[in-house]
Amino acid sequence: MFFKNRKGQKVEEANIDWRNFYKSVFVLVVPLTLQNLINVGLPAADVLMLGRVSEYVLAGASIANQIQMIMILFLFGLGSGLTVLAAQYWGKGDKKTIEKVLAMGIKTSILIALIFMVLAISIPYQILGIFSNDDVVIAYGVEYLRIVALSYVFIGITMSYLLIMRSVEKVIVATVVYSCSLVVNVFLNLILIFGMLGFPAMGITGAAIGTVIARGLEIVLIVGYSRLFNKDIKFRIKYFLKSDKILVKDFIKYAIPVVINEGIWGFAVAANTAILGNMSSAAIAANSVAQVVRQLSQVATFGLASATAIYVGKTIGEQKLAEAKAYALKFTQLSVISGVIGGVLILVTSPFIVNMLEVGDVSRGYLQFMLIVMSYFVIAQAYNATMIVGTFRAGGDTKFGIYADIYSMWTGSLLLAFIASRFLNFGVPIVYVLLMSDELIKIPMTTIRYRTYKWLRNVTREFKD
Repeated sequence: MFFKNRKGQKVEEANIDWRNFYKSVFVLVVPLTLQNLINVGLPAADVLMLGRVSEYVLAGASIANQIQMIMILFLFGLGSGLTVLAAQYWGKGDKKTIEKVLAMGIKTSILIALIFMVLAISIPYQILGIFSNDDVVIAYGVEYLRIVALSYVFIGITMSYLLIMRSVEKVIVATVVYSCSLVVNVFLNLILIFGMLGFPAMGITGAAIGTVIARGLEIVLIVGYSRLFNKDIKFRIKYFLKSDKILVKDFIKYAIPVVINEGIWGFAVAANTAILGNMSSAAIAANSVAQVVRQLSQVATFGLASATAIYVGKTIGEQKLAEAKAYALKFTQLSVISGVIGGVLILVTSPFIVNMLEVGDVSRGYLQFMLIVMSYFVIAQAYNATMIVGTFRAGGDTKFGIYADIYSMWTGSLLLAFIASRFLNFGVPIVYVLLMSDELIKIPMTTIRYRTYKWLRNVTREFKD
């Protein structure tokens, strides 16, 4: 098989043991998929259980979680950007530099989380008023947000640490940490939301308390793992207090664009909720469930994208550029297969999902339509995520995603949906189709960028001891 470089010249594929490749990918993707499933399970547990309480409670938790979603995307952007450095230094065998990257990541994630926590606690009504014009929904959202915001710093530290561990192929630890957190969160939700084992039924407040406790457990577990089991990459206070100036420059160059990219994407997703929220509370409730279904259907897809970043990044760090090209192409093919499977799962499970929630008929109708739209959306997103989050970032091409999201979302799907809802008075179904068109718009852009091979770069340096 042959690949073309940016000048159109043919580059012969290296002699790759594809059986070993698939085995290695399987070892990476399975725990990453489980991690994604568990991560989705935490908010999904709140959504599904609160959906049994009332539509207004569900909508309130949904808009409150938009703040956490934006924060997590900033943190994921930070972690993904640092993974660009960590994965390549891992391929190079430079553990000392990875420890510096880890300390820098945790320090920055704490700062980001504190900003979001202060805003969520101090001005919750003003923030949630952006997403809904229903006073009842906003009141429930504030009740939830002021408590759950206490978990933001926990989330920041945990995400930063575990994303760096992923980049050095220590993926099992995150699976264990998030599994324990999910079990505790579901158990606490059951007894605190509905009132079991002698506890009063606390509704949305109980869901928030359960989330904070579960996130606190994650911190305890990663500290225990770091001190007792992790002999390769340690968290060192000296690197936390003082950063390497040259590495900081690389961090700014490769990580900050990813943070900006995830922020742009996150605010766009929040804007989606705001547009639907200002149309009706039924649309918010339906969309909150549709987004959870999308996330559940794509746990393997995003596991594959993360594996792509790790595998291709490590290969580039080893100076095996021909192999990196071949692996990137294979991961892209696998992403399409994963996306199709996710779309089929949505269609097959949609009747059960629609009927299991205690919501009104209008919300049910919206949800049924949204799930049909989501079934094609996940295929396009699988392709784009593996390209942008996986392949491009692995090679240090962290700025492309910014341009792609601005064009496809802010000047594309969001603008069209805003005009349709505000000025043309179109209904929720048409507006939703427009909101979900961004990944389709993005496909030609990512394909063209991939074929240039401008993403194929070694970003490591030689550091003196």
